[in-house]
Amino acid sequence: MTNSPIDPVKLDRLAEVAIRVGLNLQPGQDLLLTAPTAALPFVRRLAVHAYKAGAGLVTPIFSDEELTLARFHNAREDSFDRAPNWLYNGMAAAFDANTARMAVVGDNPMMLSAENPDHVARANKATSLAYRPALSKISGFDINWNLTAYPNPAWARQMFPDLDANAATAKLAEAIFAASRIDGDDPVANWAAHNANLRRRTQWLNGQRFAALHFTGPGTDLTVGLADGHEWHGGASTAKNGITCNPNIPTEEVFTTPHAQRVEGYVRATKPLSHQGTLIEGIEVRFTNGAITEARAAKGEAVLQKVLDSDAGARRLGEVALVPHSSPISHSGLLFYNTLFDENAACHIALGQCYSKCFLDGATLTPEQIAAQGGNSSIIHIDWMIGSDQIDIDGITADGSRTPVFRKGEWA
Repeated sequence: MTNSPIDPVKLDRLAEVAIRVGLNLQPGQDLLLTAPTAALPFVRRLAVHAYKAGAGLVTPIFSDEELTLARFHNAREDSFDRAPNWLYNGMAAAFDANTARMAVVGDNPMMLSAENPDHVARANKATSLAYRPALSKISGFDINWNLTAYPNPAWARQMFPDLDANAATAKLAEAIFAASRIDGDDPVANWAAHNANLRRRTQWLNGQRFAALHFTGPGTDLTVGLADGHEWHGGASTAKNGITCNPNIPTEEVFTTPHAQRVEGYVRATKPLSHQGTLIEGIEVRFTNGAITEARAAKGEAVLQKVLDSDAGARRLGEVALVPHSSPISHSGLLFYNTLFDENAACHIALGQCYSKCFLDGATLTPEQIAAQGGNSSIIHIDWMIGSDQIDIDGITADGSRTPVFRKGEWA
């Protein structure tokens, strides 16, 4: 940590918030943690706070940019259709044993931008298929889990190309700390107040019982039907293991499950999508009977098309989320090239797998019941941003009456 451009006090504070608020790690509970090798200083602080909270065992699994690129530059062709199933099966077994899950994000968002898009798509699909046993425990909210971020210098250089490495890393670090609400004297109390505000939003939306949301704005006229028996969530939520956690740090969204068969119209992305090391810009799609029937992108279209062909559910929606344009991340004016942050700057939708917790009594529903109520199933879950200060949203009830929800990107 010597001469690091990252404030060690704030980094330690973020680690404490991630463990205490993000995971709400319980005494005796194990923790499985994934992170890029650049985040090792942060992982060490996370381990300290996890063990202070009474963790049984903290097990980190690291990724590395150079190792990833070594595969794309040197591997034989069939490598790109493989993934370590044994690893993900082991992760699923850990979750079955009530192990908490944390993912530290911070990879270089452009890491694979120069690689063969066919290889990228095939490798992503193989990983998604192999990861599904573990992902199902997360999307089903079986356990407490959390995503948080570390200011990797490679990521910082993409965001601030005009600064030297140290200055860029310092600037990204401060942006992460601000967005993660750890700048005040009592960040745990800050998060309690923030969660209460998000809860007020979800309670209002759940009271309205909208059947659909209608988004309008430049390049957008989209009606998103909501799943039967859907429930809005935001901020802290209680997992099936009884532990209340904040899955995302930061978070500004309230979200629910769309009806996979009832999405109609067209929509234009308002921010680029950074997906598995590829930047996809200028996304425009059309939905018919719930599925994307037309799709194009100004940049990265080949990867987008491969994503849409991942499986039968990849062209349908698994999430719709509302975020005001005035959110702190949007107000920063920064494009993070990272979904954890950029999705909290704008309203967004997600292709693929739905969250079972976004149903009334979702913890008791079978996959078949969730599907019957309109929940989507897929090996992917990819958020992309459709909100801005030019987007209006109306809630539509079953009888067709309309209620303003957003006007010019803000809560009405």
